[in-house]
Amino acid sequence: MDTSGELSPAVRSILSAAEERDGGETRCTVDARSLPDALDAAADGGRAPVIAELKPTSPTTDGERTDDPVELAEEMVAGGAAALSVLTEPEHFGGSTETLRRVREAVSVPVLRKDFLLREAQLDAVASDVVLLIARFVDDLDGLLAAARERGFQVLVEVHTPGEARTALDAGADIIGVNNRDLAELSVDLSTFESVVESVPELRDGSVTLIAESGIETREDVTRMRSAGADGLLVGSAIMDGDVRENTERLTDV
Repeated sequence: MDTSGELSPAVRSILSAAEERDGGETRCTVDARSLPDALDAAADGGRAPVIAELKPTSPTTDGERTDDPVELAEEMVAGGAAALSVLTEPEHFGGSTETLRRVREAVSVPVLRKDFLLREAQLDAVASDVVLLIARFVDDLDGLLAAARERGFQVLVEVHTPGEARTALDAGADIIGVNNRDLAELSVDLSTFESVVESVPELRDGSVTLIAESGIETREDVTRMRSAGADGLLVGSAIMDGDVRENTERLTDV
């Protein structure tokens, strides 16, 4: 885990909790729904390929959503979401593995498990179609990526810098998310995605499904990220803040 640079206190607290969190009691075996196929189908159908994120709260938002997460998920899908992301981190985001399980049973689109996974046993806490591995915080990216794939998971490897993107590519990642949020200060800059893609042209050679994460709030942001090469867009707060169906429709109807 690379914590050599400055990290916000919130991120340090999240990582500390993640280090203590147990995994599942039995090994997961997953028949995953394809995230790349779902994103391509949305784009082919004239919709922005949005992964809508269910997060009751977070260190960067005020308040908490207490609606039934299954109902929210169904509204997001009805609004045009190509896939869903469900927070399972409990202490800082109000998520749970049970929420993910219920949501995945209720929808037909791919579901990403959004969490801070640090070791293999944590993969077995719940079945999902996709799991998130954050390149900066995983000690053995190659090993954890392989362990996830052995279980049937697809893997979204999250990066924030060109160096992390090259590490992800070297590990064999085929779904890579560029997070526009700087975890040192929790600040957001959409140009992060553009600069990483420009610095690592292999990200656009057709071998990688490329996801833009964080800070996408408007249709103009969607267009900007798509123009920069994003195959999909992970959107949380801009959908969760208000009517989730209307917000999803607003961002996918381009």
